[in-house]
Amino acid sequence: MARPVKKKSTKKRRTGEQTLPLTRINYTLLLVGVGVIILGYLFMSEGSVDGFMPITISPLLLVIGYCVIIPVALLYRKREEISRKAETTSKI
Repeated sequence: MARPVKKKSTKKRRTGEQTLPLTRINYTLLLVGVGVIILGYLFMSEGSVDGFMPITISPLLLVIGYCVIIPVALLYRKREEISRKAETTSKI
Protein backbone atom coordinates (compact mmCIF):
# COMPACT_ATOMS: atom_id res chain seq x y z
CA MET A 1 0.00 0.00 0.00
CA ALA A 2 1.28 3.49 -0.86
CA ARG A 3 2.21 5.93 1.85
CA PRO A 4 0.34 9.22 2.01
CA VAL A 5 2.56 12.14 1.00
CA LYS A 6 2.65 15.06 3.37
CA LYS A 7 2.13 18.36 1.63
CA LYS A 8 4.34 21.25 2.59
CA SER A 9 2.47 24.33 3.66
CA THR A 10 2.76 27.23 1.28
CA LYS A 11 2.31 29.81 4.02
CA LYS A 12 5.30 31.99 4.71
CA ARG A 13 6.75 31.93 8.15
CA ARG A 14 6.77 35.22 9.94
CA THR A 15 9.77 36.14 12.01
CA GLY A 16 7.78 38.60 14.09
CA GLU A 17 9.50 41.59 12.54
CA GLN A 18 7.23 43.56 10.25
CA THR A 19 8.38 46.70 8.54
CA LEU A 20 6.73 49.08 6.16
CA PRO A 21 7.65 48.37 2.55
CA LEU A 22 8.27 52.04 1.78
CA THR A 23 10.95 54.15 3.43
CA ARG A 24 11.49 57.86 3.79
CA ILE A 25 13.28 58.00 0.44
CA ASN A 26 10.27 56.40 -1.29
CA TYR A 27 7.87 58.93 0.21
CA THR A 28 10.19 61.81 -0.72
CA LEU A 29 10.36 60.58 -4.32
CA LEU A 30 6.56 60.24 -4.36
CA LEU A 31 6.20 63.84 -3.22
CA VAL A 32 8.65 64.99 -5.90
CA GLY A 33 6.64 63.07 -8.50
CA VAL A 34 3.37 64.61 -7.36
CA GLY A 35 5.03 68.05 -7.42
CA VAL A 36 6.23 67.51 -11.00
CA ILE A 37 2.75 66.39 -12.03
CA ILE A 38 1.12 69.42 -10.42
CA LEU A 39 3.67 71.68 -12.12
CA GLY A 40 2.83 70.04 -15.45
CA TYR A 41 -0.88 70.73 -14.99
CA LEU A 42 -0.15 74.32 -13.95
CA PHE A 43 1.90 74.86 -17.09
CA MET A 44 -0.90 73.33 -19.14
CA SER A 45 -3.41 75.78 -17.72
CA GLU A 46 -1.43 78.76 -19.02
CA GLY A 47 -3.65 81.18 -20.94
CA SER A 48 -2.29 80.80 -24.46
CA VAL A 49 -3.08 77.70 -26.47
CA ASP A 50 -0.14 78.03 -28.85
CA GLY A 51 2.47 78.74 -26.19
CA PHE A 52 5.68 76.83 -25.61
CA MET A 53 4.83 75.83 -22.03
CA PRO A 54 1.40 74.20 -22.62
CA ILE A 55 2.41 72.38 -25.79
CA THR A 56 5.97 71.26 -25.05
CA ILE A 57 6.97 71.49 -21.39
CA SER A 58 3.68 70.41 -19.82
CA PRO A 59 3.40 67.02 -21.57
CA LEU A 60 7.06 66.29 -20.87
CA LEU A 61 6.61 67.01 -17.17
CA LEU A 62 3.48 64.86 -17.00
CA VAL A 63 5.12 61.91 -18.74
CA ILE A 64 8.21 62.18 -16.55
CA GLY A 65 6.06 62.42 -13.42
CA TYR A 66 3.66 59.58 -14.21
CA CYS A 67 5.96 57.20 -16.12
CA VAL A 68 9.35 57.73 -14.48
CA ILE A 69 9.32 59.32 -11.02
CA ILE A 70 6.23 57.62 -9.52
CA PRO A 71 7.24 54.06 -10.59
CA VAL A 72 10.82 54.62 -9.43
CA ALA A 73 9.52 55.89 -6.09
CA LEU A 74 7.41 52.76 -5.63
CA LEU A 75 10.09 50.28 -6.69
CA TYR A 76 13.23 51.87 -5.19
CA ARG A 77 15.11 49.95 -2.48
CA LYS A 78 18.56 50.38 -1.06
CA ARG A 79 21.05 47.66 -1.94
CA GLU A 80 21.56 46.91 1.76
CA GLU A 81 17.88 46.10 2.19
CA ILE A 82 17.91 43.78 -0.82
CA SER A 83 20.95 41.86 0.39
CA ARG A 84 19.58 41.68 3.96
CA LYS A 85 16.25 40.32 2.71
CA ALA A 86 18.06 37.73 0.56
CA GLU A 87 20.07 36.58 3.58
CA THR A 88 17.00 36.16 5.77
CA THR A 89 15.10 34.21 3.13
CA SER A 90 18.05 31.89 2.50
CA LYS A 91 18.29 31.07 6.24
CA ILE A 92 14.69 29.88 6.43
